[in-house]
Amino acid sequence: MSEVKKNIPALRFPEFSEEWEKKKLGQLLTFKNGVNATKEQYGKGVKFINVLDIIENNFITHDNIKGLVDIEEKEFLKNEVKYGDILFQRSSETREEVGQANVYLDKEKSATFGGFVIRGQKTSDYDPMFMNYLLKGKTARKEITTKSGGSTRYNVGQDILTDVSIKTTTLPEQQKIATFLSSVDKKIGQLTEKKELLEEYKKGVMQKIFSREIRFKKEDGSAFEEWEERKLGELLTESRIKGDGGDKAKKLTVKLWGKGVFPKEDKTEGSAQTQYFIRKSGQFIYSKLDFLNCAFGIIPDELDGLQSTVDLPCFDIKTDLIHPYFLLERVKQKNFYKKFGDTADGSRKAKRIHANVFFDFFINLPSIPEQQKIANFLTSLDRKIETVGKELEGVKEWKKGLLQGMFV
Repeated sequence: MSEVKKNIPALRFPEFSEEWEKKKLGQLLTFKNGVNATKEQYGKGVKFINVLDIIENNFITHDNIKGLVDIEEKEFLKNEVKYGDILFQRSSETREEVGQANVYLDKEKSATFGGFVIRGQKTSDYDPMFMNYLLKGKTARKEITTKSGGSTRYNVGQDILTDVSIKTTTLPEQQKIATFLSSVDKKIGQLTEKKELLEEYKKGVMQKIFSREIRFKKEDGSAFEEWEERKLGELLTESRIKGDGGDKAKKLTVKLWGKGVFPKEDKTEGSAQTQYFIRKSGQFIYSKLDFLNCAFGIIPDELDGLQSTVDLPCFDIKTDLIHPYFLLERVKQKNFYKKFGDTADGSRKAKRIHANVFFDFFINLPSIPEQQKIANFLTSLDRKIETVGKELEGVKEWKKGLLQGMFV
C-alpha cells in the first residue's frame, strides 16, 4: 500500500510532484531588531522602513519607503536591508496583526529599518516574492500569531520567528508560483488604477457641472434655462412615521463619505424608550452628527421599512422639483456640506444639523429635464465604476482561492 503524501498543495503546476518540505524560518533567515533613533534624527538621511511600510505595500522598494533617519554609515551598514530580506512587525494591539511580514525587492538601493521592525536577513536560497506570499498566507500567519506573547499588546521576537515552521518547495516551483501570482497582482493593480481614474474623472466632472462650467443642451440643441436658488425646505418634507422602540426596531445607518445606507449591525438590545421611525425606499437621509463627514444617502429598495432615530432624519423628496440623484450628488460635494456645516450652530465635536437648520440651506437647481440629463450621465459613470469594481473584487477573490490552494 503506497504512502499517502500530505504536504502537497491542492493546486499545482503539472511539472511538480514531490512533497513540500517543513522548515524553520531560522534555517532561511537570521533575525535582528532595528534602529532606535532620537526624535531629532527622523525626517532626513537614509530611507527607513517602519511598520506602515510593511502593512501598506504589497512589497517594499526604496522608492515606496516613506520615512528617513539620520544615522552614521557604520550604524547603517549594521542595519542594512538588502534585496530578498524579510521585514516583520514586532508588536500590535491585536494578535491578528502582530508579526505581519513584507519583502524588500530593490536590487539597486538598500535601506535601514526601525526599532518596531525585525529584519530577517536572507541566509538560504529562496525566491523572495514566493516567501512574501507564503508569509502573508493563512497557515504562516496562524503559526506566527499563535506563538506571539503579550496581553494588552502582542509581540514577536527573534526567538519566536526563528522557531516558526513553514512548508516550502524547490526553488523552480517557488519561482513559478511567484511569477504566476505576480501576474495576478498586476491585474489587480491595473483594475484598481482604472477604478481610481474613473472615480477621479467623475469627481472632476461633477465639480464642473455644479459650478455650471459644463452645461447640457436640450434635445433641439438649445440651452436650458438658468439655474434657480431654492431652499431645501421647499424641496423636502421630513418623514416621521412612528415605528418601534429601540429594543425591537430593525435599524439602518448611513456610512460616512457618501458610502450609502446599510443595515445596522446592532448587537445590543437598545432602550425600549428610544423612539424609532420607519424609513421608506427613495427617501433622503443624513446623520445629524456626521453632516461634516458627508453622511448622506438615499434609502435603497432592499432597506424599505427599516428604522432610525431622529438623529438620522429622513425626508420625502418633491420629485417634481428635484431629482433624487441630483440632490444626493450635490450635497455630497465638499463645497456644500463643509460650507453649510461649518456655519451651523454648535461646536465642531457636538454639532448636530437639525432638520429645521437643514431646511434653511440653499441649493442651485437646473430645470428637471436638465437634472435628468445630469443624473443619466453621472449614473452611466457609476455603472462603469461599479463594473470595474466588481471585476476587481472578482480577481481579488480568485487570488484568495489561489493562495489557499497553491500553498500547503
